[in-house]
Amino acid sequence: MPWFTLPLRNSGRTRRRPAVSAAAAASALWLSMAPAAAVPHHAASAASAASSTVGATTAFTGFEAEAGTPGGGAAVTAVTVAPTTRYSSAALEASGHAYVRLGGTGQSVQWTNTTGRPISFLNVRASIPDSPSGGGTTATLDLYVDGIFRQALDLNSKQSWVYEGGSNNYNTSDNQNPSDGNPRVFWDEAHTFVTGAPIPAGATFSLRKDAANTAAFYDIDVLDAENPPPPGTQPADSLSITSCGAVADTTPTNGTAAPGSVDSGPAIQTCIDQAQTQHRTLWIPPGTFYVKGTRGLNAQGITIAGAGQWYSTVYRDVPVPNTTPLAALFNLTSCTVRDFHIDANAVSRSTIGGDGGAMDTTGTNWSASGIWTQHTMSGFWASGTGGKVSNSRLTSIWADGININNVALGADTGNDLTVTDNFVRGTGDDAIAVNSVDYNTNSDGTRTYYRPMTDATVSNNTSVAPWGGKGVGIYGGSGHHITGNRVSDTARYIGLGAGRFGVNGSDLLSATVTGNTVVRSGGNAYSQGQPALHVGNGGDGQNTGTVDNVTVTGNTVTDSLYDAVGFSTSTNTQLRDNTLTNPGRNGVVIAPPFYPAPTGSATITGNTLTGLKSGALAYANNSGGFTASLSGNSWQGTTTPQGPFGGTPAAVPGTVQAENYDTGGQGVAYNVGSVNGNGPGYRPDGVDLETTSDTGGGWNLGWTAGGQWFRYTVDVAAAGSYTVGLRVAAPAAAAGALHLADASGADLSGPVTVPATGGWQTWTTVTTTVVLPAGRQVLTLNQDNGGWNLNQLTFTASGTTPPPTDLAAGRPTTESSHTDVYASSNLTDGNRSSYWESVNNAFPQWAQVDLGAAKSIGRVVLRLPAGWGARTQTLTVQGSPDGTTLTTLKPSAAYTFDPATDNTVTLTFTPTTTRYLRITVTANTGWPAGQLSDLQVWNA
Repeated sequence: MPWFTLPLRNSGRTRRRPAVSAAAAASALWLSMAPAAAVPHHAASAASAASSTVGATTAFTGFEAEAGTPGGGAAVTAVTVAPTTRYSSAALEASGHAYVRLGGTGQSVQWTNTTGRPISFLNVRASIPDSPSGGGTTATLDLYVDGIFRQALDLNSKQSWVYEGGSNNYNTSDNQNPSDGNPRVFWDEAHTFVTGAPIPAGATFSLRKDAANTAAFYDIDVLDAENPPPPGTQPADSLSITSCGAVADTTPTNGTAAPGSVDSGPAIQTCIDQAQTQHRTLWIPPGTFYVKGTRGLNAQGITIAGAGQWYSTVYRDVPVPNTTPLAALFNLTSCTVRDFHIDANAVSRSTIGGDGGAMDTTGTNWSASGIWTQHTMSGFWASGTGGKVSNSRLTSIWADGININNVALGADTGNDLTVTDNFVRGTGDDAIAVNSVDYNTNSDGTRTYYRPMTDATVSNNTSVAPWGGKGVGIYGGSGHHITGNRVSDTARYIGLGAGRFGVNGSDLLSATVTGNTVVRSGGNAYSQGQPALHVGNGGDGQNTGTVDNVTVTGNTVTDSLYDAVGFSTSTNTQLRDNTLTNPGRNGVVIAPPFYPAPTGSATITGNTLTGLKSGALAYANNSGGFTASLSGNSWQGTTTPQGPFGGTPAAVPGTVQAENYDTGGQGVAYNVGSVNGNGPGYRPDGVDLETTSDTGGGWNLGWTAGGQWFRYTVDVAAAGSYTVGLRVAAPAAAAGALHLADASGADLSGPVTVPATGGWQTWTTVTTTVVLPAGRQVLTLNQDNGGWNLNQLTFTASGTTPPPTDLAAGRPTTESSHTDVYASSNLTDGNRSSYWESVNNAFPQWAQVDLGAAKSIGRVVLRLPAGWGARTQTLTVQGSPDGTTLTTLKPSAAYTFDPATDNTVTLTFTPTTTRYLRITVTANTGWPAGQLSDLQVWNA
């Protein structure tokens, strides 16, 4: 999403490019090389797309290389297991997650024309090597029909191959230095008419590497074959751009503008102005018309028509490297455009690479149809009311394919916009996005606000192989309908997601997601193992704001790389009657890794799951505060509702045996990553139980691991503070091993450390304190770190002992600096998703809380947002009676915030009395600034 995104700390996207040898090494663990004619089980059929019940209806038929017949020793390379690296590969970026390599003379891949009609036009998605120093090269590849040479196809690698190795290059697409390694953007697309007679129905056709084809290898992903209609004729009373001096070029482009091409930009703009004045249609005849330099074309209230996307081309040629920020090639208000091709010479997603959008649009009742766009930053960046993008093709796009929003060309509205029957492949960001922006921050610090988007329709589109984003992303607004789309083969990200974008995005207040198919999707960007389908404010939403009333029904999710469905924080979601097949990891997961859901609610009913791998979970709820109601799902069978074990809540004060967790099963009464000991002699639904040698015998809870939890229904005799004695055993100490939470997910105990006791059955007691209301309630024992056993919890009234209190909660703060909306007030607001961030590259930085009066303190708890990656910050803790005279309470030291320990750092010190508490940050390995989301100060 160009032009307004915030810096993404962990879970969001940015953009970048590929190289060859480094990728091969990185991919070796999860790619397979198959001999000729071998095809992975999930490969697409040889001829696909046009007849599917979901997705776009296209004029072409796609012939997947891996479903063709390799010859001469050619091999299929395919993704066979989920990636373990965060980087890309040619297979991950390929449609079908597979391709055929022609690496030696005489190697080929062959198909049969099964379309039932002649083929006169081919579009090949292929990859040839970069040049040794970067910047790409050109080569030819030979086409054969029925075994007879027909023509040489021109291919190039000038608009592919960028590299993520080196410094600060991950998830960007600007670096063209092969020596940095870790390549991405392997594929480009080239098209041509077939020389001579069309390929008849039933004939064979093949691509073959002959001696004249000089590239070291030719990776073939897919070949699109069609028989276009004749070029359209000029409409009556229209104005041709040639009448104003535009010159048609007939030399094919091959990664760059044709030599000696003429700049037709001024002539086209002159004709646009005349068409507006004369209320006439603007006609683009067959040929390639160049718009050179950095300017764009501006039009309002007219129709712009071409002879067809195979015949009429407007090509943007920007001198590279470029330093001038680029508007889109076409900047349109209330226009109708149809039936032409847009191309450009951009070599990366950046100003320096010459990358600008193809078509920025706003106004009312605008329309775009029959447009084929390639090699631009975005295809459509569109706002306004009543607009529609339909029957268009977008391939090899550097950023978003189709982004409907409420900000394009200075608008503040995005209502009743429709995206239907489009084919999008190979985008560097979301293939299709509904993108509602709440505000943007201006250079002077003020904000410009926008009306939330309403009633967007995204229907019957095909999104294939986005290498830098989602297949379909729904970000904010209300009343949206996402129906009948086909999403496949994401390289690194979620396939279909419903949430919001950034802290400045609009809340998502309602959407219906129905009848879509998501295939081979999800990904491992940032090593996160992202799900195929996601609902919530995690990821791009940066764990902020509201996602509410999303209905996900009648969808099919097949062959996900990781979890089929994931939830982060969201409310009132309906997940109904969906079909989930062959998930790479788990089925439905609430709060999967890096997608926290401390609160939320969902109804999960009538879903069917098949093909679950051994050891995987059909359903898991990793959150103690997210309430899910399950019924009628295939994995449930006959289930028992959640309730106290034995039917009667455990009494408090009293002892709660660890093995007496509630009934209700996985995701309801407990959540475990795997089932180990089950105590069959004690309870039929037992998990992670073993006999104990502790006093009294019986069973203990074992096989502890971070992210697991168990629930206990108790009956508290009287409200008050209780000391909890936990009977534990551990061969090694486990810092921050567990915490107790209430039914809302609120942390009651803070982190509890289990000491080394000398063995798994060598027992001791550790204590913590909780404050409980009177009456029946559910407590959750959250396992934050594993490596210990638990036998029982004994609750005793604490008498006059004051309960632990976060003295900083809601208190005012000050700071040395902050960036954008990330002020220090976020530290004490009780919202873990909000955070303080100082200015960049200006250590030391500090944040300080005023406790209101001098208080006795002895512990400080610091946290980062739950979904962030690990980082180490160097911190000093100081106290002050007046906010300026400082005393060091904890000297400077490096502390690691790690998702494995809930991104939490606890600092204890000799109890002292102070009014002001200051945290000073002098280094941060994850971002060049001070960063904290919570600053808790606890009484001594």
